[in-house]
Amino acid sequence: MSTCIPVVENILSANDRLAAENRAIFDKAGVFAINLMASPGAGKTSLVERTVEGLAGRLRLGVIEGDLASSLDADRAAAAGAAAVQINTGGECHLDAVMLHAALPQLDLKSLDLLIVENVGNLVCPTSFKLGVHCNILIASTPEGDDKPYKYPGSYRGIDALVINKIDLLPYVDFDMQNFRRGVEMLNPGVMTFPLSCRTGEGLDAWLDWLAAQVKNRA
Repeated sequence: MSTCIPVVENILSANDRLAAENRAIFDKAGVFAINLMASPGAGKTSLVERTVEGLAGRLRLGVIEGDLASSLDADRAAAAGAAAVQINTGGECHLDAVMLHAALPQLDLKSLDLLIVENVGNLVCPTSFKLGVHCNILIASTPEGDDKPYKYPGSYRGIDALVINKIDLLPYVDFDMQNFRRGVEMLNPGVMTFPLSCRTGEGLDAWLDWLAAQVKNRA
C-alpha cells in the first residue's frame, strides 16, 4: 500500500509533461483549445453542435470527441460542420494528455482557430488529468439539481468558465439557481458563467461572443 501514492504521482507527472507538449503544439499552430466537461446528459454534444453552427463563418472549428465507445458524437459534430475526430477510451472514464496527443495528428491544426475537446461524461475523473488546453469549461444542467457544486467541489473549483444548460426547463424542474450560484461562488469566485439553452437558443449569443473574443485575444 505504501507505493500507491508515488505511483499515482508518477502517472500524473508524466501526464502533465505531455500536456505541456500539447499546449506547445496548440500555440505553434495558433489554435485556441478548450476542454468541455460535464456529467452524462448535461448537453456537451448539443453545445458543441450549437457552437459549431453559431460560429460558422467567424471561426474555423475542429472537434475531438472523447467517449467510452462509438463515433456518434463525432458524427454529430461533423454534421454540424466541424472537422471531427473520435477518441474511444476503451472504458477509461476520462481523456488524458496521452490520448489527446495521439489524436492531434488527425487534424490540420494550422487550418483551425478553435479546437473543442469534449471529454467523457463524468464529474470526477476528468478534472484530475490535464490535457494542455487553454481553457477548462464545465457544463451543468438544470435537471441535475442545484446541489452539484456541493457534491462535486473539485469539478467546479478548477474551471475557467461555467455553462448552465437547459434553462428553458427551469419552470419544470426543482433547481434553485440562487443556491447553485452560491455553491459555485464559494468554490470559484467570479467564474465566468453562461446560463443558456441549447434547445431554444436563449443565452447562446453571449457564449459564442465570449469564445470568439478568447480566440481573438490569443491571436
